[in-house]
Amino acid sequence: MNVFRFLNAPFRGFETDRKDSNMLHDTLSPSLFRKDHVFDDLYPEHIQALSPMHWTSVNIAKKAGEFLAIPNAKVLDIGSGVGKFCLVAGFFNPETAFYGIEQRSELFTFAEIAREEIDLPNVNFIHGNLTELDFADYDHFYFYNPFYENIEPDSRIDYVVKTSFELYDRYSRFVYEMLDKKPPETRLVTFHGADSQVPPSYQLVSNSYSRFLKMWIKE
Repeated sequence: MNVFRFLNAPFRGFETDRKDSNMLHDTLSPSLFRKDHVFDDLYPEHIQALSPMHWTSVNIAKKAGEFLAIPNAKVLDIGSGVGKFCLVAGFFNPETAFYGIEQRSELFTFAEIAREEIDLPNVNFIHGNLTELDFADYDHFYFYNPFYENIEPDSRIDYVVKTSFELYDRYSRFVYEMLDKKPPETRLVTFHGADSQVPPSYQLVSNSYSRFLKMWIKE
């Protein structure tokens, strides 16, 4: 299966000009970054099938990315999956660096393939566990409830990684403590997240999409 059948034709004519960011923006914007079903065509069918539940929609990524996109800042997506949030947000906010951490090797691989094909220099993905990161390296955070599968078996992506209530508590505490240590003006976006995972020092400044998309700034 050609995962990038949608992209091959548009790029074939100007391989030597891939580093021209203006041309890249003009070419990709109408074709990839407006509709979920178009963007999701980057991925194989079994990954596309997971999109409605597990991958950030294009519209959410645009809105969240705009809030987090402070020029020259580093934004971390905790549990980045196949990279949809980082790729969409990174395209529309080229002056901000977007990073994603993902523990599943297959999802990380698809994210890397998409990043390399689209050629966004401000987007990077990391394969590993969030507890291995130094969060001092990042300024702002995006959090699409990545731990929920530990307490709701029906929401599992697959059976590759271990899940348990204990891991849900461990990861939730880890993120809470990490956020609590960040300096004032740190920005956070949660989507379908539990408010209990956000320290009280964070002020809710926006609440939309039926109260599922929340934007916070640390006081």
